[in-house]
Amino acid sequence: MPSVAIIGAGPGGLVAARYLQSEGFEPVLFEQAPWPGGQWSGDAICSGVWPSMRTNTSRVLTQFSDLPHAPGLAVYPSNREIGDYLQRYADRFRLSGRIRVGTKVHEVAAVSGGWAVRHGAHGEEIFEKVVVACGRFQHGRIPEVPGLASFSGSEGVAHTSAYKHPERYRGKRVLVAGCAISALEIASDLCMLGAARVDLCHRRQRYVLPKLVAGVPSDHRVFTRYQALAEESLPRSEFGALLKELVVAWGGSPEQFGAPKPADSILDAGLTLSQHFLPLVAEGRIEVRPWFDRVEGTRVCFSDGSAQTYDGILFGTGFELRMPFLGAPIRRMLGMDAQRLDLFRHTFHPQLPGLAFVGMWDQSGPMFPPVELQARWIAYAWGGAIAAPTLEEMHAGVAECRALGLPQKTKMNLMALLFARAAGVEPDPQRWPQLRRALLFGPLAPVSFRLEGRDALPDAADRFADEAKAFGCMRSSQFEQAELQQLRRLAGVAQSPQAVAWAAAPA
Repeated sequence: MPSVAIIGAGPGGLVAARYLQSEGFEPVLFEQAPWPGGQWSGDAICSGVWPSMRTNTSRVLTQFSDLPHAPGLAVYPSNREIGDYLQRYADRFRLSGRIRVGTKVHEVAAVSGGWAVRHGAHGEEIFEKVVVACGRFQHGRIPEVPGLASFSGSEGVAHTSAYKHPERYRGKRVLVAGCAISALEIASDLCMLGAARVDLCHRRQRYVLPKLVAGVPSDHRVFTRYQALAEESLPRSEFGALLKELVVAWGGSPEQFGAPKPADSILDAGLTLSQHFLPLVAEGRIEVRPWFDRVEGTRVCFSDGSAQTYDGILFGTGFELRMPFLGAPIRRMLGMDAQRLDLFRHTFHPQLPGLAFVGMWDQSGPMFPPVELQARWIAYAWGGAIAAPTLEEMHAGVAECRALGLPQKTKMNLMALLFARAAGVEPDPQRWPQLRRALLFGPLAPVSFRLEGRDALPDAADRFADEAKAFGCMRSSQFEQAELQQLRRLAGVAQSPQAVAWAAAPA
């Protein structure tokens, strides 16, 4: 059977191995940590989770389609529960014996007949194909701040990915920098675990949506098929107005809680999730400040002229993309820098046959559904179940990627539909009239992509209906009524056959 090396045994690597194995390949996973799970392993080598961290994505969207969570699991599980889930997934598909833990890959190089994988355990092995699934959230980025090296607070300067021992900050004054999920969640954590003072500074205020509103997870409302179709088809300003209306109705606007007022356009300001942050700001337990001006010892001066002294600074300012095992010629071919890769649909490159990437884009929203769909696409294309992309298609896709010249931040629902269409598993709305509302306005659950196409499951419809009913997604709401009206507009401006089909299907 054809051999495939998979770099990384986190969610992306495990699900890639599962589908490649089912398509007749012999996958071998290389994992530098002592056990699989990637970020969810909790290992300091590759994991940025902290002790009290729970998922910021709901359990429905933090699972794979083949293995539902055990009954009774919390809506937002703990990091350890997800780590255990991934181990069960590996065991279920007999992947554990294929994982070489504690094995760091030093180089992946093209050779005659395939790819050489050089690593510490066994020297060099040749594989026909390689999947890179090492993750992009391992190397925290700390921006340049004048005088930062002079900071002399007792708890020092660190990235939020190194936040492992919250007790060290008890009774301390802490500044958290950033406005993405990790920054807001850790600022909230510090506040509730007894820090003496918690301030947060950022360059721009984002809109903030609670993770759970009226018993419904926010990712079931924001990352829907309807929202993806609208973003694909409507003018940017019109889509932004629709999204902002939803977010403000569900979570309010930050200035209502005492935080700065964000930009009027939610697409310019950005959106993040946090259940506790804005209420803690409203209670005066977290103070929001503008970005740094300079640091002088324990004193931080901000751009509005104010200043405060701190014992520690934590930067929740994102991550740098690093793959040192890819040589300089390959990195140049990929146009790789600290934030981006130039690939066809985030997966293939026409000049690197037999090499694929899983989960290496920068995304907001749940990762499990799109990485499973991407893994299925790779396995089906390489195994011959569907047509592989042509060289012409890949060259055009890479050129388009380069022309954008932007960091590759995108949304979960856009990625899920991209890969579902490529893999031929996007459901036809005409075939599922009883599920149409849930498929449009409910969660993009992985099992909803097992309704038809390769690897369709006979119980997928019932399982998806049960998941949607649990959170009321089979019922109408004021937003859905307005969105159903918008579908008629989408039918006239839709840019893809799939969007036209969903817009034109009977209500």
